[in-house]
Amino acid sequence: MSDSLERLYDAVIAARHGDPTRSRTARLLRQGRAKMAKKLAEEAVEVVIDAMHGSRDAVVKESADLIYNLVVLWVSAGVNPKDVWKEMDRRERLFGIAEKLPKEPSDLDPRRKVVALEPRRLRKRR
Repeated sequence: MSDSLERLYDAVIAARHGDPTRSRTARLLRQGRAKMAKKLAEEAVEVVIDAMHGSRDAVVKESADLIYNLVVLWVSAGVNPKDVWKEMDRRERLFGIAEKLPKEPSDLDPRRKVVALEPRRLRKRR
C-alpha cells in the first residue's frame, strides 16, 4: 500500500511543473493551497456521505480521490509520505495502532488560526 502512495507522490512531484492545460495535478498545484484544501475537504465529505448511505463502491472511489488530493496538498506543503509514516510508527509505539495521539497543551499553538479557504467579498449592510 505504501508503495502505491509513494508512486502517487512521485507522480505528483513530476507533474508539478507540467502544463496546467493538460495536467489536472499541475493545474491544482498552481491554483494554490486554498483550492487544494477545499478539494481535500470536498472529497472527505463525499466519503462520509457515501459511507452513511452504505455505498461501499462509492466509498472506495471517493477514498481514492481523497488520497490523491491529500498527496497533492502534501507536495504543496513540502510533506513527504515518509514523514507521515514515521509519525504513525511513533504513535503506534506510544499508543497502539488504533489510537490517535492525544493533544497536549503545547500542541495547541495560540498562533494557529482558522483561515478562509476562499476570499469572500464583504457586502455593506443596509
